[in-house]
Amino acid sequence: MIVDLLRHGETERGGGLRGRIDDALTERGWQQMRAALDPDARWQRVVSSPLQRCAAFARELAARHALPLQLEDGLRELDFGAWDGRSAAELMQTDAEALGLFWNDPYAFTPPDGEPLSAFEARVLEAIERLHEQFAGEQVLLVTHGGVMRLLLARARGLPRSDLMQVEVGHGALQRLRVSEGLVLVEG
Repeated sequence: MIVDLLRHGETERGGGLRGRIDDALTERGWQQMRAALDPDARWQRVVSSPLQRCAAFARELAARHALPLQLEDGLRELDFGAWDGRSAAELMQTDAEALGLFWNDPYAFTPPDGEPLSAFEARVLEAIERLHEQFAGEQVLLVTHGGVMRLLLARARGLPRSDLMQVEVGHGALQRLRVSEGLVLVEG
C-alpha cells in the first residue's frame, strides 16, 4: 500500500500542542494543504483523522475527486492532557523541567493527564495495520497530524525512539510511505 501522509495546515488557535483540541483550519491552513498536493496523484481513497482540522479538508478533497472517504479514529493526534492547547513558551514558564523531559524522551515522560506515547504508538500502528489489511495494493491519501507523521516517519527511517521529536513535519507537509506485510514502513 502506498500512503501519502498529509499534515493539516495552520489552525485558528495557532501554534502550540494540539491533541484533542478540535480547532478549524485558517484560510492559510487550507492553502498550505492545497499547495502540498500532487495534481498527478492517483489516490484511490482518502482516510482522515476525525478532527476537523483534518476531516474538513479530507471531505472537500474526496468530494471533488469522487473518492471514498473513511474517518479513522486511530489517526488522532497524541492527547497532551493538561498541556493541550498550550505553547512551548507558556510551558517553559510553568513546567520547564517537565517539558524538557518530554522533549528529550517522550516515551519516558507523559504530560500530566496525557496519553502515554507507547499507547499512542500502539493506536496509530494498529490503525495503519487495519488500513493495510483493507487497502493493500492501493494508493491512499492519509490526512493526519504532526505527531502521527513523526511516529511513522521515524519508524520508516529506523530512528531510535529518542529521536522522535527531531523529525520535522511542517503544516501542510506531504510525505510518501510504502506499507508492506508485517507493518514494514519505507519512505518514498
